[in-house]
Amino acid sequence: MPLPGSLSRPRSWPHLLTRGVSLGAVATVLVACSASGLSQPAPPRGDADQNTAAPGEVLNSEGTPVKGGTLKLSMAADPLCLDPHSISADTEQILGHLQFDNLTFLNPDGSPGPWLATSWTISPDGRTYVFTLKQGVTFADGTPFNAQAVVANFEHMLDPNTRSPLAGPYIAPYAGSTVIDDYTLQVNLKSAYSPFLDVLAQGWLGMQSPKAIRESTPAQLCAHPVGSGPFTLTSYTPNVGASYARRADYDWGPPALGRTGAPNLDGVDLSWIGQDPVRYNSLISGQYQLTGYVPPQNAAAVAANPQFQLEDVNRIGWPFTFDFNTSRAPLDDINVRKAIVEGVNVDAIVQTSQFGQRGVARSYLDSVTEFYDPSVQLPAYNVQNANALLDGAGWASRNAAGFRTKNGQELALKLPVSNATTVSPVYDLLQAQLKTLGINLQVEVQPQTQVTTRRYAGDYDLLSGVWHTNTPDVLYIKYASSQIPDSEHLGQNLARLSDPTLDSLLERTRETTDRTELASLYSQAQKQLVAAVPGLPVYQNTVLWAFDKKLHNVIVNTSHGTPLLTYAWLAP
Repeated sequence: MPLPGSLSRPRSWPHLLTRGVSLGAVATVLVACSASGLSQPAPPRGDADQNTAAPGEVLNSEGTPVKGGTLKLSMAADPLCLDPHSISADTEQILGHLQFDNLTFLNPDGSPGPWLATSWTISPDGRTYVFTLKQGVTFADGTPFNAQAVVANFEHMLDPNTRSPLAGPYIAPYAGSTVIDDYTLQVNLKSAYSPFLDVLAQGWLGMQSPKAIRESTPAQLCAHPVGSGPFTLTSYTPNVGASYARRADYDWGPPALGRTGAPNLDGVDLSWIGQDPVRYNSLISGQYQLTGYVPPQNAAAVAANPQFQLEDVNRIGWPFTFDFNTSRAPLDDINVRKAIVEGVNVDAIVQTSQFGQRGVARSYLDSVTEFYDPSVQLPAYNVQNANALLDGAGWASRNAAGFRTKNGQELALKLPVSNATTVSPVYDLLQAQLKTLGINLQVEVQPQTQVTTRRYAGDYDLLSGVWHTNTPDVLYIKYASSQIPDSEHLGQNLARLSDPTLDSLLERTRETTDRTELASLYSQAQKQLVAAVPGLPVYQNTVLWAFDKKLHNVIVNTSHGTPLLTYAWLAP
């Protein structure tokens, strides 16, 4: 049941297979499960929302838990900072709940449930929350968790020195707090904020030791944050890996997990492996028991291997999209943006590059996101219209290389791409299709630090990525003009879109809890985005991960669709 004042709204997470057990029954029910056994590449998904697992599902749950063992985990790219408040990297979808605890935890139906906040009430105007906090919780450095600790965390998220690209924007309506007593906190918001309880469950908003926050520089906190979670960070070597050790005194996991106590695993050793073939081969060879990132070209082989279990989970958020830099020529011209959207055969790109593992994106929200409006879609592939739009925009002439020109200027677009991981074939496929339109896409593969610098300086024409969250408020994070990055704010509006009508709609979605109004506002926002064309959506925001079947009781994280390892265990 929802807690007093919380929103009750079932969420749609369609899935093909129901295996294991749901949260709350893990301690008593044992159910066998197996890999899907695919022997051939899966057919293209198209627009289907096909999940292999549901939120809260407990995977490979048969057997009696065994204490001990160190899990070997591989992930793709090091964010070069482990302070969850200071980064937006998707690593926190796994690492966040390894080292940190949150105030809330999403139930399998998507409703916020208790964790470090055991209960709460909300004022009728939606601007005041009173949290009752769990007692007896400590951080790994011995600092007690209490109301003052929560205040320190909120202030750290919003501190300009933190330069938070995600946690800060997610609690932007925060106005301040009143400590009623050690375990009762009144949080005051500037305005009603409907996603507040949801975002508090995300890995990036985990609680950190106020002592560590107070005594560490930003660089020191990046290198060694201190949480209250089931595992403690013991070492971190940038671009190599990190090690986590079991907290023997941990006894405050989310009630939804159905059990308490310390983890079964002695620890987790994490390695950063940027190259897809190496990450795949090291999993199959047994060097690692879990990888957070299965290359799509290897997914069918992993699924067909009886030693492993592959999961493919479509998630709430923003699909893999090429952001258009609308703040500078030539993509400040909406007709050029429209021409790219209509002139690129996205279906062909997805079918070729994603090997049947991901569906085509048709708009700026992933289709499993609450308030996604399936009636709002971008125009279909139409090369004739695309060429007419480019001609009409003044790019009718072509040079000897076949690229369009205007006033002697070639129609060229710069796309910086990080070399930290295997470069996706999506870029070459897009480059080839744009060339047929007469557009010279220059894919510039560079070190991650250089790409990041260009990203926040606006020195690009296109950028690419996905954005996962657990609410449709992702549209605010990606497209509100307040989220355009500058020297002081690492915002995520990389399209640099400034649209007052859209801003008004997105602000109103944050301020109401009325579901009918929310559905209408989000539908209008999606229509406004389709009209503004701030990017080219390509494929749905699914995450592919796999584990050796020696690993048991892997829970599908209800916020992120990724593996939650609190009570996982390794068979000998």
